[in-house]
Amino acid sequence: MGVIEDVYEDLDTDVEFEEFEAAVEDKVEQMGGLADDETAAMLIAHELRDEEADTIADIEPGMNDVKFLGKVTSIGEIRTFDRDDEDAEEGRVCNVDVADASGSVRVALWDDMAAAAEEELEVGQVLRVMGRPKEGYSGLEVSADKVEPDEDAEVDVQVLDTYRVEDLSLGASDVDLVGRVLDTDSVRTFDRDDGSEGRVANLTVGDETGRVRITLWDDKADLTDEFTAGETVEIGDGYVRERDGDLELHVGDRGTVERVDEDIEYVPETTDIADVEIGQTVDIGGGIIETDPKRTFDRDDGSEGQVRNVRIKDETGEIRVALWGDKADRDIELADRVVFTDVEIQDGWQDDLEASANWRSTVAVLDGKAGSAGDGTEPGSSGGDGRSPDGNETGLDAFGDASDEGDTDSVADSGTDTDTAADAVAANGGAAAATAERTDGDEIEFTGTVVQTGDPVVLDDGQQTKRIETDASLRLGEEITVRGAERDGTIQAEDVF
Repeated sequence: MGVIEDVYEDLDTDVEFEEFEAAVEDKVEQMGGLADDETAAMLIAHELRDEEADTIADIEPGMNDVKFLGKVTSIGEIRTFDRDDEDAEEGRVCNVDVADASGSVRVALWDDMAAAAEEELEVGQVLRVMGRPKEGYSGLEVSADKVEPDEDAEVDVQVLDTYRVEDLSLGASDVDLVGRVLDTDSVRTFDRDDGSEGRVANLTVGDETGRVRITLWDDKADLTDEFTAGETVEIGDGYVRERDGDLELHVGDRGTVERVDEDIEYVPETTDIADVEIGQTVDIGGGIIETDPKRTFDRDDGSEGQVRNVRIKDETGEIRVALWGDKADRDIELADRVVFTDVEIQDGWQDDLEASANWRSTVAVLDGKAGSAGDGTEPGSSGGDGRSPDGNETGLDAFGDASDEGDTDSVADSGTDTDTAADAVAANGGAAAATAERTDGDEIEFTGTVVQTGDPVVLDDGQQTKRIETDASLRLGEEITVRGAERDGTIQAEDVF
């Protein structure tokens, strides 16, 4: 056996020996006698090994005859075309999307292979593909020279008719998903390598299994203006990509986003505010206890930026959230229940922790007010025990799990007459019945921490918030007691101490 045969025997390739031997002879001739048969054979073997793609992500335009394994995720229709030679038969092509755990790629099957694909190929099959990569109209594609099913191989990619967020995996294509719109972004533009202008926008949608960012490209980017948070949409023909370690569902020229009449539940999984640490990227949720005006500033490049701070509280603690860019325009009011996702925990003012909501973050205002159990009661309109006259919770604690109700709380709910309520007051300290009997304009005394200065001042005692009308100069975080008449949910403070 000669040296060329020895090198070929050690090579795992689909190239026939005669073709390999001819390539070696060409290499010897190209190098003008500077390489013998063994050296030329090793060079050709090295070139062939370079074209072996371990994963689809390894494929690049310009590589020669790559070989890879992938699972069929979609099969297109056969299209016909006229060849340059007028006497030649009509050409046929069928595009097939294949994927592995690293990504997906479109494979173009020509003529007889296209016909065979239409008749024999099925979604979910695993194929061994050999072909030439190139940059196609919709990105990287491989023009197939040879395609063979491999029944023994396994590729870890799910193929479903309808996906949930938790079903998404890198490389999936032709994805149909129904979700609730949580947040929308404005359209952004960018310059492509060829000098043309691209356009992109994002939606964030969620379902009962999680949430995902939807990336809308070019003409589809305008769809972001058609939807608002809380609506349900169906994404069609999306494809999954990865960005900064997170999966995204992309919508290109073939994809669709349509409004549908369907109720989708989204239950956020948030981190307790008391548990967040500097450097983390987390999801937090709670009731808004402080809102600041929007501020503008000049960036280093001369453009104008904007930011707005709000403070959010859950049952474990509170934290300031900085809303940057378009998020500063979100309509967020006191006592709104809000979930902020993908916020970065940073070192804030006076060594206090701060959550930064940037372009990757989402801001979802949930139904109902914090502390109103969904009834829309404004802070300060409840009685002194943190409950509305009908017994519903109205303090910030209502955002979290309701605490066990004692006998005192049940008095206001029970529908008992005034005498019975008075007896309960005597037995339990008087708080519940006194609250039930309070009328608009009564003088009350309330002690709490200043969580918002200005007009109005807002106090929080850990169970409820109160709006305060006062000319007193107060500081955030200061604990005070106010006394005065409460009208329309606002205490008109006569004494502040």
